[in-house]
Amino acid sequence: MRLAEALLLRADRMRTLEPLRSRAQASARYQEGEDPPEDANELLARAGQVLDELERLIRQINATNAVSVLPDGRTVTAALAERDVLRSRHAFLTSVADAASGQDGGRGRVGAPVRQMRSELKYITAVDVRGLRDEANDVARRHRELDAQIQQLNWTVDLVED
Repeated sequence: MRLAEALLLRADRMRTLEPLRSRAQASARYQEGEDPPEDANELLARAGQVLDELERLIRQINATNAVSVLPDGRTVTAALAERDVLRSRHAFLTSVADAASGQDGGRGRVGAPVRQMRSELKYITAVDVRGLRDEANDVARRHRELDAQIQQLNWTVDLVED
């Protein structure tokens, strides 16, 4: 099995858990004299099987990522860490640029002046908004490029077996 297939299977197993949880919760307690919607113990057993399979997949994915190497010599594990930080860096830079430019989370129009009446305080921008946006765009580009490299490798690497 390829790494990408294992990642898809992991996502599928994670999506499977929530409905099982909801169904088991709905069946865990019922009124005397009525039948539960489903057998909660069967649902618990099924969830246990899914969780065991999920654990196996995660172990194999992590082992594969630790030994798989991108063309530049980095392991996939290192590249994933960098990708996560690039995503966080982009969100951070964007939020600071938005705050500095007066884009205040919906309280005003984009680009509208923060000062509306003469009696209100005037706000000064303390950072270079254009520079932050340029840096955020560069970070987003680097994130996309790295993500594409990781995705490409995922379809060529075989999953490490337990």
